[in-house]
Amino acid sequence: MQELLAYLQDPELVARFQRRCGLFLVGYEVRNWLLHILFLFSAGLGHEIFYITCLPCIHWSLDPFLCRRLVNMWGLVMYIGQVMKDLLKLPRPVSPPVVKLETRVDAEYGLPSTHAMAATSISFTLLFSAPSRLQFQFEVGLLIAVTLSSLVCLSRLYTGMHSVLDVICGVVISAVILLLTYPCWETLDHLQLHTRISPIAVPALLLFLCYKYPDLDHYSTTRGDTTTILGACAGSSVGYWVNEQLGETFEPQGTLPVPLPTLTANALALCTGRFLVGVVALVGTRQIVKTTSLHVLYSWYRVPKNDHNARRRKEIEVPYKFTTYTAVGLVHSILTNRIFVLLGLL
Repeated sequence: MQELLAYLQDPELVARFQRRCGLFLVGYEVRNWLLHILFLFSAGLGHEIFYITCLPCIHWSLDPFLCRRLVNMWGLVMYIGQVMKDLLKLPRPVSPPVVKLETRVDAEYGLPSTHAMAATSISFTLLFSAPSRLQFQFEVGLLIAVTLSSLVCLSRLYTGMHSVLDVICGVVISAVILLLTYPCWETLDHLQLHTRISPIAVPALLLFLCYKYPDLDHYSTTRGDTTTILGACAGSSVGYWVNEQLGETFEPQGTLPVPLPTLTANALALCTGRFLVGVVALVGTRQIVKTTSLHVLYSWYRVPKNDHNARRRKEIEVPYKFTTYTAVGLVHSILTNRIFVLLGLL
């Protein structure tokens, strides 16, 4: 068993996969641009730009119920994965022999791959939740879920950010979490939407988890990224609770499961309009709240405004990121659909 684990963690195994795909270390040579673009795009499905654009589209154009489920599972899986990384402290593949195509998260530890965990949890949470809400062929959904999660997993090998063992463990851990939590999904939905203390208890718990995140002897982006995710989950949770109390959930009308929306020119135009307006609202909220919260925290702790490294300190990083993305989650879940109604986009 130890020999197998060592083999799966061997960076040379990743390097061979990269060479098979046409990526070579010497001179950073790319020989297969189709695979190169495909895997870089797939790797992007685990970054903030994807979460702040594509996940809300499920709320805006498909079903807020499904988006809420995805956000809940995404937050749970990512917190567990990020904490495991910083507790196990297993390194990423070394270069050489591996070609490193990303640098931002290189200071993070490797096992498990949270990209693999997120892709698996999002794909299969959607697959298991959708049949009660939407009419579709389960086999087609299964194929899409397997394809998307596989592409993200392979992209982590191609970019040189994870070993084969990191990716396998990420998928397995995510699958175990899905298996263990699946029987509780409906109960958790009810508690989240109908319990009076939900809008206070959920953000308080998530903020507590951010402050209790494991400390390292060097700076890593894991704590900040985790705070970003939990902040978005907190804002979304409060927003969905508010919508439920107001009786305006914007969920599909009629007998469930409903047919998938017909893709017409008019529907595509409305969907595009919602996407553009929604992204502007979320990005604008992010910039305004981020700037304001950093200004307040820098003043409170008497930090010079040009000291950009100060935002890495826990007492600044956690509150500014949590506040920023809580606001993003609130705007996403409460305001955007109401703006769409006013603009005639919904």
